[in-house]
Amino acid sequence: MIWKPHVTVAVVVERQGRFLLVEEQTEDGIRINQPAGHLEADESIVEGAVREALEETAHEVVPEALVGIYRWAKPDTDVVYLRFAFAARSIAHHPDRPLDRGILRAIWRTPDELRAEHARHRSPLVMQCVEDHLAGRRYPLDLLVHHA
Repeated sequence: MIWKPHVTVAVVVERQGRFLLVEEQTEDGIRINQPAGHLEADESIVEGAVREALEETAHEVVPEALVGIYRWAKPDTDVVYLRFAFAARSIAHHPDRPLDRGILRAIWRTPDELRAEHARHRSPLVMQCVEDHLAGRRYPLDLLVHHA
């Protein structure tokens, strides 16, 4: 059997001490997550992060650094996620743009507000990415090479 992780991309956008997140409807109820989603076959890892941010929050973002690469196995399933998380900056917001199906709204939270809502996080990666961002973890984007 060939094992294949679910490759996902996420952005960590901080503005004035608040982080851009989404509330989304999941099989486990309404959850909080970074703007994130599955990488598509025809895009680079960075392009996927930009696309997901726009689709889920209506924010155009510019990734500035890689915060980390994370592996997480969803409990009681065979699903394993491999997440690439980017520190990104919002350069434009399009409030009239419809959001992806399942996304209820984009929200901004301080780290303390986010910690207080830990039971609603989509996964432990939500807080881990914020904590790593706050700790100053930044890796250059040229670490990721895309061969078309």
